[in-house]
Amino acid sequence: MKNIREINITEIEGYSIGNAEYPEGATGCTVILADGGAVCGCDVRGGGPASRENALLNPLAANDSVNAVLLTGGSAFGLSAADGIMKYLEERKIGFPTGYGVVPIVCASSIFDLGVGRADIRPDSQLGYQACLNAKKGLFKEGCYGAGTGASVGKAAGAALCMKSGLGIYAVQAGELKVGAIVALNAAGDVYEYETGKKIAGINDPDLSSEDVIASAQAGLNLFKQNTTIACIITNADLNKTALCKAAGMAHDGMARSIRPVHTMFDGDTVYVMGNGKCKADLNAVGMIAAHALSKAIERAARPEGETYGLACASLKKEQ
Repeated sequence: MKNIREINITEIEGYSIGNAEYPEGATGCTVILADGGAVCGCDVRGGGPASRENALLNPLAANDSVNAVLLTGGSAFGLSAADGIMKYLEERKIGFPTGYGVVPIVCASSIFDLGVGRADIRPDSQLGYQACLNAKKGLFKEGCYGAGTGASVGKAAGAALCMKSGLGIYAVQAGELKVGAIVALNAAGDVYEYETGKKIAGINDPDLSSEDVIASAQAGLNLFKQNTTIACIITNADLNKTALCKAAGMAHDGMARSIRPVHTMFDGDTVYVMGNGKCKADLNAVGMIAAHALSKAIERAARPEGETYGLACASLKKEQ
């Protein structure tokens, strides 16, 4: 895409990103803290989401600001990591003011990674709190870290043929507008480079595709509990919640370009978009660029670095 340039996601002012992991459980979480709060929109396209406080992001809800978004492993158990984020924020008197103290607004979504490591070890309040401490130190990286620690893709043909994926990060700038994507890639489908159509990861068999497997299985395929791709787009754009919900919907185009199939009943695909109001921007531009950034982040998540927990990995194939 012309007229945009790649930047480090830390160049988007007003946000702090942090990872924390339980390596022995092959799970972790990633928090995005918004300094001073951010307007947030959300769009859920998958049939099996695990989430917390997403109802606040409906344009009809009164809430107009969130303090953090959490991407986490551990299936619905991992949502408890948000308790640690709330504790961290409350200690610093950050949140929605009431007559009885502040109530931090933390939205969260999780992936199902229980089958990769130990199912009895999941992100919890302690890990969420640590992720916040790490965010303020700038301690995060993509790959098999944070919410991507136990992520995998291509499970339509069974766990034996799936491949390791992880956390992907990509950011761009167009004029004064800055847009970045953080994604935990844990899809039922295969992953492709959206500009070339080249398959990166998925079912680890050159003669099989997830689309063919799912199409031939018809009734009887039950992968509901094993997937979900979750993402948070951060931007300096000045848009209201309704516009950011629309931008989140447009950002899903990035998933559709890169993951086949996507938005199935076996996934809980969710995109958040956070805007901190520092740059006047056109909604159409924000949504379009968000889709591009998310596609690129997904491609990076499909080639993860770090512990692969015995799974085949596109990054290792690339090195060979």
